[in-house]
Amino acid sequence: METVNTNIFSKGEKAPEAYFSGGTAWVQILKPNEDDLNCQIGNVIFEPGCRNNWHSHGGGQILIVTSGTGFYQEKGKPAQVLRAGDVVNILPDIIHWHGAAPDSEFTHIAINPNTQNGIVEWLEPVSDEEYNNL
Repeated sequence: METVNTNIFSKGEKAPEAYFSGGTAWVQILKPNEDDLNCQIGNVIFEPGCRNNWHSHGGGQILIVTSGTGFYQEKGKPAQVLRAGDVVNILPDIIHWHGAAPDSEFTHIAINPNTQNGIVEWLEPVSDEEYNNL
């Protein structure tokens, strides 16, 4: 597997291990939630096999995939394969997870709008069984 660094943003800080499994993720906040725009934007890089826990966003979320191959799954629905150029619109309070494929780094920009309704509510990890049965 060849990894080509095409990231235009710095790698950022390691994501909290309590909310990610299967590897390491890094988050670079591009637009903090600190003004009247009620929006937070971050660039997230996942190592191969890394994924975040099940979670939801009170204000919804938009993912813009910039490189690699990954997955997005809503609770009770089949997982979707994501590739560079894909955009995922996630409605408020939808329980979901996203992360890298087992053999590919995966990068997306996460836009959290309507943060006055809540940024994120973290839930349980995506089990190895759930992930390996995609």
